[in-house]
Amino acid sequence: MFRRTFWFGAGAAAGVWATTKVNRKLRSLTPESLAARATERAVSAGHRLRELAVDVRTGMAQRERELSDALGLTTDPADPPPRQLPAQAAPARSPRDTGTDRWAELGPPHHPPHHRNGKEDH
Repeated sequence: MFRRTFWFGAGAAAGVWATTKVNRKLRSLTPESLAARATERAVSAGHRLRELAVDVRTGMAQRERELSDALGLTTDPADPPPRQLPAQAAPARSPRDTGTDRWAELGPPHHPPHHRNGKEDH
C-alpha cells in the first residue's frame, strides 16, 4: 500500500511539473511575448552599439591627439608659432607664355626615308 501511494504521489508531482513547464513554454511563444522579447533584444543591441560608438570616438580622439603630438601640430600659447612650409616655386612657363616660338627655333621635323625591300621610296 505504501508503494502505491509513493508512486501515485511521484506521478502526480511529475504531471504537475510537466504541465507547468508546458504552460510556461506556451506563454513564452505567444505573439505578445515574442514581440516583448524582440523589443528587449533590440534595445539591448542598441545600447551595445552606442557603447561601441563611444569607444570608437574615444579611440579616434586619442589617436588624433597622438598623431598631432608626433607631427608637432599641437600649439601651446607658450610655444613659438609653428614653422611654415616654404613657398612653392612658380610653375615652369611654356614658350607661349614667354613670347618666343621655341618650335620655330628647332626647325622642321626630320622624317627618315621609308624603305621597302631595301629600296628607298621617293
